[in-house]
Amino acid sequence: MALDKAKKLEIIAKYGKSEGDTGSTEVQVALLTERIKYLTEHLKINKKDHSSRLGLLKLVGQRRRLLRYLKRKDFSKYSSIKADLGIRN
Repeated sequence: MALDKAKKLEIIAKYGKSEGDTGSTEVQVALLTERIKYLTEHLKINKKDHSSRLGLLKLVGQRRRLLRYLKRKDFSKYSSIKADLGIRN
């Protein structure tokens, strides 16, 4: 299940540079983190849902690539969003 519209708008307002900013790296990482948290909880209940597990692994890889890009471009934003979202290395 995707994020509901209210939650998505809340994340965009918190991490976006402007109101309609949905494409910045920080917003993308925050949205991916919320989806990862949802899928993690889903997989704790549904242990045999292998297609969702594959989707989770793809999302984690995509977030890792975005964080690597952000670390190269702006280390201060990288460290602040990593601490704010509670992401480990």
